[in-house]
Amino acid sequence: MTISRATLLLLLLPGVGYLVLFFGLPLALALLTSLGMGTIGTNQGFTLSHYAELFSNSVYRDGISYSLYISVVPTLVSLAVALPLAVTLQAAFPGKKLFLTLYKAPLVVPGIVAAFIVMILFDRGGEMSRILKPLGLSLPKLVRDDWSLGVIIALAWKSIPFMTLIIGGALASIPTDLALAARTLGASRLTVFWQIELPLALPGITAAVLLVFVGSTGAFAVPSLLGPIYPKPLSIWMYEAAYQKNDWGLATAMGIVLSAIACAVLLVYYRLTSGLHHATGGEVR
Repeated sequence: MTISRATLLLLLLPGVGYLVLFFGLPLALALLTSLGMGTIGTNQGFTLSHYAELFSNSVYRDGISYSLYISVVPTLVSLAVALPLAVTLQAAFPGKKLFLTLYKAPLVVPGIVAAFIVMILFDRGGEMSRILKPLGLSLPKLVRDDWSLGVIIALAWKSIPFMTLIIGGALASIPTDLALAARTLGASRLTVFWQIELPLALPGITAAVLLVFVGSTGAFAVPSLLGPIYPKPLSIWMYEAAYQKNDWGLATAMGIVLSAIACAVLLVYYRLTSGLHHATGGEVR
């Protein structure tokens, strides 16, 4: 049975229409505003002045670098914890049901609450400092420190259970017969994971990394409370440009640059995971 082009377009319309209406149209309006031709703020006519200001100002350039830093590092930390955790949760062990409930707790905690938890626990004079003081120990500076360790802890703490759920679902969907057959043929448990389970789970891992990375890119509350005084992420500069300076052209230019950086990083990640898939896609030895 051959489907006509008109029928195919009608079938695709709900999904494509949703993407165009709620993703493509706002992004296009933001791009136009950043070029001085939008409906928000002052309509200056076509101009690249907002992008020129963004890239010529060292404060904003540092903001771009810092935004990238607090996006990539928490995502890598979350992946380093979530992947082995997801693998472990595929096996049966005492107390598994209770653990499955407890590790998901951060999912229902708002980001700003997670930031306050980290602040209460790890700030100077916080609970951990009080616990360690009688032992003659002290914590390094974790709140508003130069390396943004508090920001990384809070973002990773929020992201690990979310990433674990997605990766765990991808691993659970792999037929157990494949692993059993490979083990019967003499493959070690590590070989089974590296050459069978990991390549088959890569779509789920990629989706988890994508969602966590994009969420971290636009983080606002956590770096506001836990990050250093300088630099600030581009999300905070966007807020100040829009609502304090009423410069919507500059704010939307920042948003477009953040989106472009996120897309570029994700494309690089896709290339790397595609190479890993091909490298590990051979026969089990």
